[in-house]
Amino acid sequence: MDQTDHRILRALARNGRLTNAELAEEVGLSASPCWTRVRRLEQAGVIKGYVALLDQAELGLPDTVFVEVMMDKHDEEALSRFEAVVNAMPEVLECHLTTGEYDYLIKAAVNGTAGYEALLREKLYRLPGVRHTRSAFALRCLKRNLSPVP
Repeated sequence: MDQTDHRILRALARNGRLTNAELAEEVGLSASPCWTRVRRLEQAGVIKGYVALLDQAELGLPDTVFVEVMMDKHDEEALSRFEAVVNAMPEVLECHLTTGEYDYLIKAAVNGTAGYEALLREKLYRLPGVRHTRSAFALRCLKRNLSPVP
């Protein structure tokens, strides 16, 4: 990737709805070479897709909670079962398998402490193999990027 590719990626990271003509003008290319570069970046897997960012608060889920999960067992079956169920939970925004004392770090959108309690009691605590959780609410988000920008 060269500097022109990086300019394209930065522009699309700021606004994924740019038309090819707008993008080309912003990065200093004509439309055809710009389109070719974008398609090449997509085919190479550098650009994974385009999304709409939804406002959690407007969806009734104004709070973000981080939940660390410790599992009883670490065999492939237990981990796969946990991961499949968590992937199906709409309020879970991210889930990472981690190193350290806890096995997973979950980022979830909830409606206050009642929504958090429902996530724990009605979903996470009912999963086989969950031994312990530890949680922290985000007070505010200082920075949010969906991916690194070159």
